[in-house]
Amino acid sequence: MGRARAADACRVQLDPTLEEQERLAETLELERAPMGATELRAAATLTLLFAAGTGLLCAAYPPHVLRPAAAILSVLVFAVAARVPFDTPFGFTAPTQLAFVPLIFAFPLALAPCGVLVALVLATLPDLIAGREHPSRLLSAPGNACFALGPALVFAVAGTRPEAAGAALLLAALISEFAVDFLASSLRNVIARGADLPSQLAESWVYGIDAALSGVGYLVAREVPTHPGYMLLLVPLLGLFWVFSSERRRRLESLVELNNAYRGTALVLGDVVEADDGYTGEHSRGVVSLALEVGRQLGLSAEQQRNLEFAALLHDVGKIAVPKEIINKPGSLSPEEWTVIKTHTVEGERMLSRVGGFMREVGMIVRSHHERWDGGGYPDGLAGEAIPLEARIITCCDSWNAMRTDRSYRRALSHEVALAELQAGSGTQFDPRVVEKLLEVVAPEAAGAGGPLPAPGAPKRSTAARARRAPVAH
Repeated sequence: MGRARAADACRVQLDPTLEEQERLAETLELERAPMGATELRAAATLTLLFAAGTGLLCAAYPPHVLRPAAAILSVLVFAVAARVPFDTPFGFTAPTQLAFVPLIFAFPLALAPCGVLVALVLATLPDLIAGREHPSRLLSAPGNACFALGPALVFAVAGTRPEAAGAALLLAALISEFAVDFLASSLRNVIARGADLPSQLAESWVYGIDAALSGVGYLVAREVPTHPGYMLLLVPLLGLFWVFSSERRRRLESLVELNNAYRGTALVLGDVVEADDGYTGEHSRGVVSLALEVGRQLGLSAEQQRNLEFAALLHDVGKIAVPKEIINKPGSLSPEEWTVIKTHTVEGERMLSRVGGFMREVGMIVRSHHERWDGGGYPDGLAGEAIPLEARIITCCDSWNAMRTDRSYRRALSHEVALAELQAGSGTQFDPRVVEKLLEVVAPEAAGAGGPLPAPGAPKRSTAARARRAPVAH
């Protein structure tokens, strides 16, 4: 809804993705924190550009007579519009276009960017006084006002006041405003937050909303030079936008808090697992780091990586319900004991489903982490692609970690033997694609251990491996 020029144009959607939620949480946190070194560099760069552009305008096109009433009212209404933020992952956007069009009609062209700067500072003051925003955030105001340089320069070069401009010139001024705004906000986000340019280009459709608001602003702007009171006609519309804006912020803040609550619950459950059984907790943490690296290699989305992380951490949470004498029993388990221990996948899903939210998805992964690629696993006998990809990753990483650590019934396997076991299970117990990526991830460990990776055509089982059943994690 227009631009508050406080951040990049970004999708204003009702159901933000996980990646957008994480950016939003970061943005809300940044509002109350002092500007970091990268943000200060971005602010300094844009301030220099603003100062240079404004200085050039004033030198080449000296300001003519200022209309005080029109200028003051346009600045005040712009400040009101800037306080109607619609939060986005990179910052926020606001319906300031409604007030900017009349402002550039009211000000001498060379001073219009300065008028926007004053309005942005005024809009920030209430948050500074209330402690909701750090004072250093004021340093971003000149960069946020850079967009005004575009249309001011177009009108100045054409030697025409906005009120005398034809449709073609007005369109050129609007396009130049969007171009300068996009370049300034992109530069800020690249420097301060490492945002990639393609993702920002994909969100540039929001300028269409600014274009739509420009028509209303233009109708008011035509009257402002002679009748400044027309600016006040925009205030009721901005009040309506403020209602929607406030509701959206409350909804997004609740969403962020809810996701944090889910994460906190998962971490507490992880601590419970570790307190209940030290080995299981340590083993789960080892599986997490390995699984996340394999997930990145496989190109998992942000949501999939989140689910994978918590499923890997909590894949054995159901063992809380299994008697300790079975968990810690040295040697092989009896058929009855195996029946009991196999219930930990279903118990884990039940616990996580009761948490709700995305933890239900995590629970489904936990339920399936002992399924086999060939369909011979438990509890549901799923096979191949029917098994969630995150569960297939955990199955592979779980077994690798179990083979490479000491257990109550055996010593850890050597790297070479563990590799042979992993390759032997490819296509039967494990997803071959996951095995391939895991082999790439653990390759540096092989070099450190002094043992070369088995050649692709080498026998899959070593002599030691043939002497025992593959030591898969319980």
